[in-house]
Amino acid sequence: MRVALLGDVHANLPALEAVLEHAFSQDARAVWNIGDFVGYGAYPNEVVERLRTIGAVSIIGNYDLKVLRVPRKRKKWARSKRPEKFRAFEWAYETLKPENRRYLASLPEQLHLQVEGIQVLLSHAGPDSNEEYLTPETPEKRLKDLGQISGADLLVFGHSHQPFARCVDGVWFVNTGSVGRPDDGDPRSSYALLDIDAGSLGVQHFRLAYDVERAARAIREHNLPDAFAQMILQGYDFKRIISQDEK
Repeated sequence: MRVALLGDVHANLPALEAVLEHAFSQDARAVWNIGDFVGYGAYPNEVVERLRTIGAVSIIGNYDLKVLRVPRKRKKWARSKRPEKFRAFEWAYETLKPENRRYLASLPEQLHLQVEGIQVLLSHAGPDSNEEYLTPETPEKRLKDLGQISGADLLVFGHSHQPFARCVDGVWFVNTGSVGRPDDGDPRSSYALLDIDAGSLGVQHFRLAYDVERAARAIREHNLPDAFAQMILQGYDFKRIISQDEK
């Protein structure tokens, strides 16, 4: 069985299209998506609908959850967040069709699967926090603890936008990287292919070029902050882009 592991699309349809085209050309038979459909990019509805159309197995990400909280948090966030970040939350919420909001709200924060006798946990970040950043530098002891908490043989997650695969005490940890918003200075999209065969696992990560100009142009056409376009073009997070502008 070959599965495409992806997440952190962040409303970047051109990146998602490139990843899905590549995955299906490599004979992926399923897609597991660890959330953060929306945020910063210009295509929130298209991303939700594309992943639904192909039957992706999905969970909700921390950014998706925050977007759904906009009606309750609008006044507070308007005062407490940077204007650009508040605009990203508010625009995503207001742009999403009601049926797509309902779909996101229906998704679990974690999902347990069993495939060929292997226990799998999909979570947006760590199994005990959807905002824990797990990276290639995460200490082995922490991964060992998380493996025990999860009760899984394979953990698939994202959130840190840093792709890696490690096996600790017989438990595999796979960070998909980010489809739509890489943060490592490489604008290419990131995802992984998982092979499951008779109880054994194989993982390969890919970085794919895509039409970043199209993604950035769409952001500008919707009058979103240019920093969001620069994130796509440069492959850096919002904090780094803003710090460049403020120098």
